[in-house]
Amino acid sequence: MSGNIQLLNETLAAAKTEDRAALIAYLPAGFPTVDLGIEAVKAAFDGGADVVEVGLPHSDPVLDGPVIQTADDIALRGGVRIADVMRTVREAHAATGKPVLVMTYWNPIDRYGVERFTSELAEAGGAGCILPDLPVEEAGLWREHAEKHGLATVFVVAPSSKDARLAKITAAGSGFVYAASLMGVTGTRESVGEQAQDLVHRTRATTELPVCVGLGVSNPAQAAEVAAFADGVIVGSAFVKRMLDAPDDVAAVAAVRELAGELARGVRGKS
Repeated sequence: MSGNIQLLNETLAAAKTEDRAALIAYLPAGFPTVDLGIEAVKAAFDGGADVVEVGLPHSDPVLDGPVIQTADDIALRGGVRIADVMRTVREAHAATGKPVLVMTYWNPIDRYGVERFTSELAEAGGAGCILPDLPVEEAGLWREHAEKHGLATVFVVAPSSKDARLAKITAAGSGFVYAASLMGVTGTRESVGEQAQDLVHRTRATTELPVCVGLGVSNPAQAAEVAAFADGVIVGSAFVKRMLDAPDDVAAVAAVRELAGELARGVRGKS
């Protein structure tokens, strides 16, 4: 069975034809439970997210800040497994018909087996994978299997990336390019800053792929700011924080839907 890279491409293209950035939400699988994690992904779509990244919780994250680390810890203590990540993708995509990616560090895939992981993700209806710590030079095996199964390979670029390096990364990727708006880990920021705009500009010079900005966006004003120069706005920690702060499970899911709605208005330039 082929994965849904085409659906991802069409979704991002549709946002562009509407003269707006796409809203991409991130939520960890298994948080606070597998079932509630699935409901949260559906709620993000209901609220207005175009794409959702499902995080594969990891015990030693290098990109994730304290909010997502807290959620990952809860999911890992709950016993979340790769099978639960696949179930999250499957049920969220089946319920909404929208593109769902997995964001994961390389080690769990390497242990699980690349062919097994890519074939199961495609079978679940997944659109692809974001791989923040996989160097392009070591991505050949992954790219081969991802392409075979119709999955996007999304690499991360950073403000520190030189232009030649950007060109090498974007040439190897598909779906979109994840532009980290600043050096550091995920989390909400007071300002997304000019670094992100410069990075998008330099990245676009190397590729036709959409360039989507993450790390630091947490409210509609920031979403609107980034949407003015990027093809997509990626929000993670703000969703997780709303869930952590909610008094109960029902409120947590409702909070995701509400924030997605606020951010969806932001990327459309509406307050």
